[in-house]
Amino acid sequence: MRIITLNVNGIRSAARKGLFDWLARQRADVVCLPELFATPYFCQSEDSKVFDLAEPVPGPTTEAIAKAARTAGVVVIASVFERRAAGVYHNTAALIDADGSLAGVYRKMHIPDDPLYYEKFYFTPGDLGFRSFPLAGVPVGALICWDQWFPEAARMTALAGAQVLCYPTAIGWHPKEKAEFGAAQHEGWELMQRSHAVANGVFVAVANRVGTEGNLEFWGGSFIADPFGRILARASHDKEEVLVVPCDLGLIDDTRRNWPFLRDRRVDAYDGLLKRFLDSSGK
Repeated sequence: MRIITLNVNGIRSAARKGLFDWLARQRADVVCLPELFATPYFCQSEDSKVFDLAEPVPGPTTEAIAKAARTAGVVVIASVFERRAAGVYHNTAALIDADGSLAGVYRKMHIPDDPLYYEKFYFTPGDLGFRSFPLAGVPVGALICWDQWFPEAARMTALAGAQVLCYPTAIGWHPKEKAEFGAAQHEGWELMQRSHAVANGVFVAVANRVGTEGNLEFWGGSFIADPFGRILARASHDKEEVLVVPCDLGLIDDTRRNWPFLRDRRVDAYDGLLKRFLDSSGK
């Protein structure tokens, strides 16, 4: 399988370069676009007019991507601003198969509310759970940005059968924090997702924005990791790039046989995960 992640500041500049025609020539199987790729990252402020950008799924954006996917013969994972109903909006990953059909959707489950990331104002938490879809003959799961910090999300998606976890992402440095915390923030972000690959014996593909939008400097660094957590390819922090990475899916069986974490899980002992917090007595 050949997986592609994009280190871009929105898809428009890449589209002008004939992106999908180029991808077809690369014989790609799965293409992962960054979070909310079709617009600037609008969650830096709270503005009710922005809701006008939302659209249904399927809708104009997914139909355009479906046409391009069908022409190029590739699977595309695209995060869009979904209008489900008046007053109900989601950050949604549309998983579009190589024939242009909508194979499924995933709605972002974990919604942040931090300075310059005011997503709770815009997005209703997802209600479809953690899912896997057979795409290009391989079970693929999508999670979105803030989801990537939660091991439960990765584990549940892997337990649903996913062999590849794709993370459309929009994460960057707050200007007041970069000098002191920037390196540690990026390292922790990458390390967390590599740990998902190791703990679940899966490939992880991350597509992040890059460049400055408003008050955020998106740190790029899109990457693909194998089931050992090894980085197969990594994009830069400061320019648009497209990663094309062959992934040997046979490594999944090899890894899980030698590191049988799924076999040795104590599913009878994890009730505490259903609680918000445990006190000293374990209750």
